Amino acid sequence: LIIDDEPHVRVFLRLLLTELGIKRIWEASNGAEGLALVEEHEPQLVLLDLNLPVLGGLEVLKRLYVAHPEIPVLIVSSQNTSSVVIECQKLGAIGYLLKHTPRAELLETMREAINGLDESEDVTARTETT
Repeated sequence: LIIDDEPHVRVFLRLLLTELGIKRIWEASNGAEGLALVEEHEPQLVLLDLNLPVLGGLEVLKRLYVAHPEIPVLIVSSQNTSSVVIECQKLGAIGYLLKHTPRAELLETMREAINGLDESEDVTARTETT
């Protein structure tokens, strides 16, 4: 699940996930929509922006951590203050990427996150684009 209010960022992240073999990808343009999609689809990974309309990313992260601590959340944001990064770690984020990170590094970090998912499940075999 990609939660980001910028359409071009969602397209870019979708392309990266597709390159990694993920076929079922949902997108939300605000935090409230993202939480609703989590409840509906129970994604195996969430890519979360912090600057979101309706419900901010930190609040989304808090709610996800309480309701679905098993779902890994990778922050993809333009905010890079250490206090924000630390707060995200405390709230359960598995990683923090800056949006201006080079493509290869984003791809590798996302690959590591996906590979870290439950090895008993084949993530790519049971997914499809929606």
